[in-house]
Amino acid sequence: MNEQPYLIPAAPVRFEEEIKKSLFITYLTHAPNVEAAKAFIEQIKQQHADARHNCWAFAAGRAEDSMLWGFSDDGEPSGTAGKPILAQLSGSGVGEICAVVTRYYGGIRLGTGGLVKAYGGGVQQALKQLQTIEKKITTKLRLELDYAFMPIAQSLLQQFAAVEVQAQYSEQVVLVVELEVRHVRDFTQMVINKSGARAVVTPLNGK
Repeated sequence: MNEQPYLIPAAPVRFEEEIKKSLFITYLTHAPNVEAAKAFIEQIKQQHADARHNCWAFAAGRAEDSMLWGFSDDGEPSGTAGKPILAQLSGSGVGEICAVVTRYYGGIRLGTGGLVKAYGGGVQQALKQLQTIEKKITTKLRLELDYAFMPIAQSLLQQFAAVEVQAQYSEQVVLVVELEVRHVRDFTQMVINKSGARAVVTPLNGK
């Protein structure tokens, strides 16, 4: 599992241009999973049911995770639409993203090279307008500790940008904290070392 944070779309983008009388409209949106990507594609297809083509591609996980890629030429010559769209998405470094390019045919053929350029270029332009946010890969830990250790625990939480999700105060303090997966090992080690192994750290399943 890759523990590093990655970029995802912060807001949808729409970009349109006319190439030799054909109108190309590019849509980009956040797609946290394959189902969300497919739902968005259907939505655009219905919105532009009168268009000649609604070609699409998505990278529904990390940009480089090919297990979560999908694409379609939607009636354009094979390899001229879906793959160029996907190439732009996967090369952008932005994950969880879906693109649909709608084409209203203007009567002039573009040829395979022209189509590749039109579909890939539209996505490239839309990506320039895209605002992104960083998605952190986080997990939850359960901490059991003595009251005396709380000030040190709080400073460690700050140091590792961990968030306190839940707290129970009885004979001991039980905290549930959320932090980035990549920091878990160091955080756990420091809690154990600084508490003289009296604090207990237990991973909680799920993200």
